[in-house]
Amino acid sequence: MTPKRGLITDTFKVVKKARRGGKRNKSPSPPIAEPEPPQLSEREKDLQELRKFDLDWKFGPCTGISRLQRWERAALHGLNPQQEIKDILLKESTDLEYTQSLWRDYPI
Repeated sequence: MTPKRGLITDTFKVVKKARRGGKRNKSPSPPIAEPEPPQLSEREKDLQELRKFDLDWKFGPCTGISRLQRWERAALHGLNPQQEIKDILLKESTDLEYTQSLWRDYPI
């Protein structure tokens, strides 16, 4: 005669799980606060404005010329570039990051 086999539940303790969908008194989670965007320095703001100027094709092509030359050409042709761009360029006329456009590395 063969020995009687036991059930697996005879060896391990049975753990009952809580029913899903039951009534819960759970409080709503607080809204997630959006992180504040980092504050830009004056230099970063100026460079961001100059990048916008570079990407605006309304003022003509910008390869092979400086930003100030492009601004002056646009003004000469009546395209009304922003005066604040010229002010930024004149304020920082010795810094290459200010004077050269985004497209300076591309061949003419």
